[in-house]
Amino acid sequence: MPPIAGSVARSPDHSTLANLLYIGRSRQDDTSGKLSEVVADLPVTRYTRSADGTNIAYQMSGDGALDLVFFNLGWPIDLLSEDPSFVRVRRRLDSFSRTLWFDLRGIGASEGDAREGIPGEIFNSDVLALINAVGFEQPAVVASGTGPMAIHFAVTHPERVSALVLVNCYAHFVREDDYPWGFSREEVEGRVAAIRETWGTTRNLEMVAPSRVADERFRAWYARSTRFGGGPDEVADLVRASYEADVRPLLSSISVPTLVIHREGNRFVDLGAGQYLAEHTPGAKLVVLPGDDHLIFVGDTDAIVDEIEEFLTGARTGAEGEVVPTAVLFTDIVSSTENQARLGAREWSRLTDRHDAMVRAALSHHRGREVRTTGDGFLATFGATGRAIHCAVEILTSAKDIGLDLRAGVHTGEVEMRGDDIAGLAVNITKRICDLAGPCQVLVSETVRINMVGSEIKFEDRGEHQLKGLPGMWRLHAVTG
Repeated sequence: MPPIAGSVARSPDHSTLANLLYIGRSRQDDTSGKLSEVVADLPVTRYTRSADGTNIAYQMSGDGALDLVFFNLGWPIDLLSEDPSFVRVRRRLDSFSRTLWFDLRGIGASEGDAREGIPGEIFNSDVLALINAVGFEQPAVVASGTGPMAIHFAVTHPERVSALVLVNCYAHFVREDDYPWGFSREEVEGRVAAIRETWGTTRNLEMVAPSRVADERFRAWYARSTRFGGGPDEVADLVRASYEADVRPLLSSISVPTLVIHREGNRFVDLGAGQYLAEHTPGAKLVVLPGDDHLIFVGDTDAIVDEIEEFLTGARTGAEGEVVPTAVLFTDIVSSTENQARLGAREWSRLTDRHDAMVRAALSHHRGREVRTTGDGFLATFGATGRAIHCAVEILTSAKDIGLDLRAGVHTGEVEMRGDDIAGLAVNITKRICDLAGPCQVLVSETVRINMVGSEIKFEDRGEHQLKGLPGMWRLHAVTG
């Protein structure tokens, strides 16, 4: 498909800038209690006024030739950049566009009542004020779960939209006789009631981001972001309005090039809802991707951005993650479920708190970098293989002292740096090695053993093994001294 033409980005004039309010803030990591490192390219939050005088918060990022507006339902823009996966999405979009991010009225830093017109002319008025403030004439619109709002805006203001991208979206959320997707009205009411009772927690994380359920830092960030997004009653009313919105009659009137992206196993919005969008939108392209996460910045984000970039520009530049050789360490608590059942939730919580503190102390001692927690263990990286092994041994020994048996896997290979996270085959290999380790055992790959030839570390050959999902046989070794 040829590139979608967008207007050349223009900076707002000085009179517009004079009316913008810059919000500076310190960023705090709730999981550690320490000020987190300031992100060098953290977008500045500014304000512009909608037609009724309401202040709407927004950010601008990127310096590409394409103008792009991102429709985001309820995630405060001031917190999004604290999640490494979102930062990766933003940087990918920034490579080919100037992107406008904003908080819905009543959400995050924006004033007003979030329950006013979703979708509707009040929302459209806010969007028009935003794109006028930053000098966009005809931007592309990317919507993540906010299909009704994006569709309504594209149909009522086609002269201000160059293209439409709908990611994990729906035209209607309520199941009807002629629309078998979504939920019954009784189920919708149940969901709305649950939001009032559990808002600000991770209750629905398995529905919208199942691949991040075991990531404790993400869980803490997710819960905090929902609370900063709005209060339980306000959000529940907003969710009901978005569920009940029905823009199916508008689909045939969409006149701009449209891309529909949907994850095949999406647990929140059924694939059928995405297929319906594509089938009833003139000329729409449907792309079905593997995965079951609903949030655009969770799971295989590169696959989604690849499709967006190709649709809007006609080419794929690919991810720009830095690939570096690294020693990778995975640890895991053995029989954690059985231990929790034996000890009870309160005592288990105390014990895992001691475990986490002990692991972090060992990582600090051996100059390891904590990447993330993995439910019952840790993923960490090291600049030297020997330090990774010594750290693993210390962790397993210290764990024994507090009554826990751990296992660990170490492998050395190239990993892709994705902000604060890492990815690549070396990560998967290390996890598979850890899974094969016995209680109180550090298991390593043949690559690690070869790298440590001439060191004082001793190994015992444990034979060849099939690593799940990986080709060939892998020779593994146990650290013995």
